[in-house]
Amino acid sequence: MADGKIEYTIEEKHEFEEKQQVHSATESTMAATDSLQQVEYDARGDRIYVQSEDEKRLVRKLDFMFVMPFIAILNFLQFFDKSTINYAGSLTIKQDTNTTAEQFSWLGSLFYLGYLVYQLPNQFLIQRVPISKYIGILIILWGTVLSVTFVAKNFAQLAGLRFLLGFFEAAMYPCCIMLISAMYRRREQAARLGVVYICNGVAMAVGGFIGYGIGHMEGLHGHASWQWMMIILGVVTIFFGFICFFALIDDPYSRFLNLTPAMRDIVAERQRDNAVVHSKETKYYQIKEALKEPRYYCFVVASMLINFQNGALNTFSTIITSGFGFTGVDSILLSVPSGVVDCLYIIAAIWYNNKYGNTLRVANVMLLFAIVGLVLLVAIPLPKAKLLGLYLCWSYAAAYTMLLASVANNVSGYTKKVFYSVSIVVFYTIGNFAGPLMIVPWQAPLYLGGMIAYMVSNAICIVLLEFARYSMLKKNQSRMKDGSKADRPAVMTDITDVEDPNFIYRL
Repeated sequence: MADGKIEYTIEEKHEFEEKQQVHSATESTMAATDSLQQVEYDARGDRIYVQSEDEKRLVRKLDFMFVMPFIAILNFLQFFDKSTINYAGSLTIKQDTNTTAEQFSWLGSLFYLGYLVYQLPNQFLIQRVPISKYIGILIILWGTVLSVTFVAKNFAQLAGLRFLLGFFEAAMYPCCIMLISAMYRRREQAARLGVVYICNGVAMAVGGFIGYGIGHMEGLHGHASWQWMMIILGVVTIFFGFICFFALIDDPYSRFLNLTPAMRDIVAERQRDNAVVHSKETKYYQIKEALKEPRYYCFVVASMLINFQNGALNTFSTIITSGFGFTGVDSILLSVPSGVVDCLYIIAAIWYNNKYGNTLRVANVMLLFAIVGLVLLVAIPLPKAKLLGLYLCWSYAAAYTMLLASVANNVSGYTKKVFYSVSIVVFYTIGNFAGPLMIVPWQAPLYLGGMIAYMVSNAICIVLLEFARYSMLKKNQSRMKDGSKADRPAVMTDITDVEDPNFIYRL
């Protein structure tokens, strides 16, 4: 150990020759030299390596053809589809379905109730079925539900359909986390997870234009504009679901990647780096290990606290904007800058994290911006200042992206990673369910009680993430002090970050 780094020498190809007997010793040695011969971890837990041309080609295939385009469109549609109720709230859906303001609040929460109910079966299914097929089927189902919303006549029908929409969308974030964790190196994952939430911002921005355009279809062929929104987006979603079912890949060794022998060895090394080995067996000791970790509780509670305001803003942002003095259709158009700044926050967080590290510190800075935005919403009477405050609030999305990146980077063991991911989504759901209920109609237009609750939640979240970071820092210091150079396990070994003495946490 020197200069704050732990260094490990890996004779990776000899392991593969003994276990798989795929290539000759000469081929294996040449591939090893081309990929990487020596592995280093710095104090942040970043693995230092030289990326070969073969690996660069592989990553480009994943980024631009077989994985990230699907994840990007999937998350664009998911966010847009669940936000249709937000846009519809500024149109005529409440009048057409005789829905009161209090009932409308429940439509936002019922979506996340369906989200919550599905997490238990999702914990079982995500580990046992091909993720790509699973995603495709669920997209088709939620697109069908959205299309059927076209014919909803009353609150009861809207409530049932919103529940089902949340039910079928519920697996998407855990699936995306597991897919990115399986296909990318640890240091590559934050940027790819960022794409998930950047696409939410893009959906918000582009959705504002689309919603504005569809808002002018009122009365076309005897149907309200919100009905056209549901049917158009529903059909597009169903079509994309079929594409995902047949074209999305979930296996690093997929035949669609057309891997050469040398590239297959690189994939094996990448799997060793990202510490994700798919297993259909539920290893309950890994769940017990997670439940004993203080950081587990920090992460899941923080996920809930951050998403109090997420649920509220996704459901009520256009209504809140209307309270600033803007008209219904114009308030939809004002969601465009919200989507743009949402993307900018995430891009800035990813850039800083990739350059300097400190994932959870970046998250906390973004939460501070959100607190400032909430203060502006309640303390400054000028509409322009309130609009600035609303745009600052969206920085919470970058904070949540960094939280997910930290979990993806720092949890190994397939069952343990699935358990962490599903647990975070469960608490994400609780936060999104409770958040809209804190916006009570009689407090309009300031919604003071809800805004104060979001401020306090963000402040507590900062403390929790600092504690999680500290707990991982202490483990890193202990391992680096010991200077452990234990033999690294074979790539196909499913062990946890606690079991692996060489695992260094990315802070």
